[in-house]
Amino acid sequence: MVRTILAVLAGLLTAFLLIFGLEMLGMALFPLPPGTTLQTEADLANLVAMSSTGKKIWVVCGWAIASFAGAWVAARISRQRRVMAAVAVAAFIVAGTVMNAVAIPHPLWMNALGVLLPIPLAVLAARLAGRRNMP
Repeated sequence: MVRTILAVLAGLLTAFLLIFGLEMLGMALFPLPPGTTLQTEADLANLVAMSSTGKKIWVVCGWAIASFAGAWVAARISRQRRVMAAVAVAAFIVAGTVMNAVAIPHPLWMNALGVLLPIPLAVLAARLAGRRNMP
């Protein structure tokens, strides 16, 4: 059980680092408009509202990639409860997406994909992580 808990923590760390890294890359690819400040949640909500569709797709893809990668790491480390560890990571991603949606208005399609994609991607990651190449 301890190994599974550590696996979930490692998966979460992987997912959060990926989300952070992809957000930083997204800022380089989709720079803020001149004069934009992000001092309040209202500023961030305004930025989300005026962001391009490409930027919004980038964010959703980041959530999905982070969910898959974090779930894969958790499943790979956890030996006996691969799917449970992977889904636990995805559940945290879903919870974060919901909290984000409550704090900052996003388009419905972003919220829907942010809630619907992580769990199936985690199950897929767990299945892939369980495969071992035998020489």
